[in-house]
Amino acid sequence: MAAEQRLSAVKGSKVLMVGAGGIGCELLKTLALSDFPDIHVIDMDTIEVSNLNRQFLFRKSHVGQSKAKVARDAVLKFRPHINITAYHANVKDSEFNVDFFKQFNVVLNGLDNLDARRHVNRLCLAADVPLVESGTTGFLGQVTIHIKGRTECYECQPKPAPKTYPVCTITSTPSKYVHCIVWAKELLFAKLFGDKNQENDLNVRTSDSNSSEHADNVFERKKDDDVHQYGKRVFDHVFGYNIEVALSNEETWKSRNKPRPLYIRDILHDEEIEQNGDFGNTSAVDEPLSMSAMASIGLKNPQDIWSLKENSRILLAALKLFFQKREKEIGSLCFDKDDQLAVEFVTAAANIRATSFGIPLHSLFEAKGIAGNIVHAVATTNAIVAGLIVIEAIKVLQNDAKLYRMTYCLEHPSRKMLLMPVEPFEPNKSCYVCSETPLSLEINTNRSKLREFVDKIVKAKLGMNLPLIMHGSALLYEVGDDLDEAMVANYEANLDKVLSALPSPVTGGTILTVEDLQQELSCNINIKHREEFDEEKEPDAMILLGWTQAPANDKENNSSTSAVNGASTSKGVDNVETEKEQEADTDLVITTDPGTVQNGKKRKVADDESGSKKRVEQVVDDNEDDDDLVMFDEGDDISGKKRRLQ
Repeated sequence: MAAEQRLSAVKGSKVLMVGAGGIGCELLKTLALSDFPDIHVIDMDTIEVSNLNRQFLFRKSHVGQSKAKVARDAVLKFRPHINITAYHANVKDSEFNVDFFKQFNVVLNGLDNLDARRHVNRLCLAADVPLVESGTTGFLGQVTIHIKGRTECYECQPKPAPKTYPVCTITSTPSKYVHCIVWAKELLFAKLFGDKNQENDLNVRTSDSNSSEHADNVFERKKDDDVHQYGKRVFDHVFGYNIEVALSNEETWKSRNKPRPLYIRDILHDEEIEQNGDFGNTSAVDEPLSMSAMASIGLKNPQDIWSLKENSRILLAALKLFFQKREKEIGSLCFDKDDQLAVEFVTAAANIRATSFGIPLHSLFEAKGIAGNIVHAVATTNAIVAGLIVIEAIKVLQNDAKLYRMTYCLEHPSRKMLLMPVEPFEPNKSCYVCSETPLSLEINTNRSKLREFVDKIVKAKLGMNLPLIMHGSALLYEVGDDLDEAMVANYEANLDKVLSALPSPVTGGTILTVEDLQQELSCNINIKHREEFDEEKEPDAMILLGWTQAPANDKENNSSTSAVNGASTSKGVDNVETEKEQEADTDLVITTDPGTVQNGKKRKVADDESGSKKRVEQVVDDNEDDDDLVMFDEGDDISGKKRRLQ
């Protein structure tokens, strides 16, 4: 009878799958083999070479084609009787609105970024459609279920926002290798090979008015410039002259180790520079993405750490290759992790800068992971997670609420388990998304413009795509296709005004209402005026507050927190395991709760007052693919006693 019920539930279902990457390929295959009759797949990406090691529905001949469409065609070859509709599109496009989501029985996520996850979560809440969320990173994985009003939504626990680095740290005082990578990728590579019109000043500012002029002359390459001389000039400027300028500000180095200026004459002889880059040894020079400066100087192993001399030779060889073999691309290039020459250039530049600042060097393999935000995937984990998604989807279709589980894949057995099932938790009463709890914003209303509020808070942190901002009955800003020119001009003018100078002034004590009509989401933000911010610790000059946890004595919230975990069952015993921090993490946990551990690599457990029930909060959030790694673990402090799961 149970089997017949499952079959009946599946046969009459219509499901939406968002994402056709590592998890998505496995999920579409498993759905098809489980006889789901009507599957819709959305994915905006095209297939890359780096996808082929785990996204098994794709072949090399598919590179450049739509993931969603190729995945559909591949599955239909062995399951031709089912209906699969593929959309090569962004799930945030206007066509995928609340009404679109309402036609599905369940939505299944296999995404690789926080922004899209939040958007899908909100549309599912607005459409009252169950969401099964997932993610993997290496051997770790998780599947969570989110039902409006019955379980916490995807955003009930804080999620990290992309990490930003102060410009002064990147350009003047790097202390981590990731700072050197950001400098090499976003500044030097972009300056030499990217859009020449973008704002990008590699020169360290001093009171010397000639310094900027010096920089402009250095980076301008004329047609008759010898590429070797040009390379030497750029090298000496960014690794020598700029460091000399930075050292002139003695105040900066009172509590820091002074960097060492590096000039090419001290590293390579002139004849070595002239001979550098024997492109006769470079394989596949006619294929731009396969060009290799390493090969041109006889280096092969990407896991070797190059010496300063080798890094310098690779940098100059890569520069020569770009200008001699890919000159037509100069001015329009963006860093691409699949572009071998770009990765070599960025690695060499980052290593030379790291040498100057006394930072340990990294291999090409390690640097590529950091520069490309690559999280090395395990195909088996993707398959396991996809199977767990389908299991939860069937439970949803059968309305087996008592059997819903959030399941975590562990790297090492915990209590003899590698798969850890946990009962879903009730909605967090402090969640502004599903519980409409007001937020607070500390900001200098006399200096900050509405544009900064929209970009840094409304879009970046609140994840709204088409925001509408109101102060009482006054409409301060709106986005939409139905606005006339006068309204657009009025809102554009408001963007450039400081908050206190808006037509309806925003000052301390003001309550702003922010809505997104596409997501059908609305929240209130209490404005708190604050005069000063720490430029290094608070670079945005605005602090969003409101991710507070439910009260510790909230018995209703406590009652739902049964779980199985590997922590000690003895009350008061803390078991701690801190996972190795990877510099490939380019995302920072944004939290306003002073009691929350701000480290995206820790797992926590909180127990209730009796110590008999425990909650697991797992490490893996977002990345099953190799784009933006986002990991989270902000626990729901049920009893005020936070533990970390070993």
